[in-house]
Amino acid sequence: MSVTLEIVSVATVVGGHTTPADDYQGGVESIIRLHPDYPAETLMGLEQFSHLQVLWHFHQGSPDDVALHARSPRNNPAWEPSGTFAHRNHRRPNRLAISQPRLVRIEGHDLYVTDLDAVDGTPVFDFAGWFPPMGPRGPVHAPKWVSEMLENYWANGDERPNQG
Repeated sequence: MSVTLEIVSVATVVGGHTTPADDYQGGVESIIRLHPDYPAETLMGLEQFSHLQVLWHFHQGSPDDVALHARSPRNNPAWEPSGTFAHRNHRRPNRLAISQPRLVRIEGHDLYVTDLDAVDGTPVFDFAGWFPPMGPRGPVHAPKWVSEMLENYWANGDERPNQG
């Protein structure tokens, strides 16, 4: 049974990364700017959290980018093909993403964060403080390609390998 849900963004990413990238997402500060129609008091208590959980939209993607089939991650033939729902990218049916950036500070309607892998202008549909007890329970495992593929994901731009 398919259900349709209309949701409205509550905030927008300001600054930070300007173009989507597969790696080097770390070390960049950006702002999650709560829309002005939400009172600032909706943020009360959030400053006590070190991290947020943020639901956002790959707004620069297109429905034409959706890939409902198995493929090798980043088209690398060294990694076995896996299905759409094993990947975390804009090729998903609803082009939604979840990130857990570090909350640096709050000023008015602006939440300053680091390690948010969304770009300037990204619509944010929801966010909340990260509750550690609600994280994964028990041992966590993933295929080997995940660690190999994301080896440089949280590196900052200064840590890029020499391209010369």
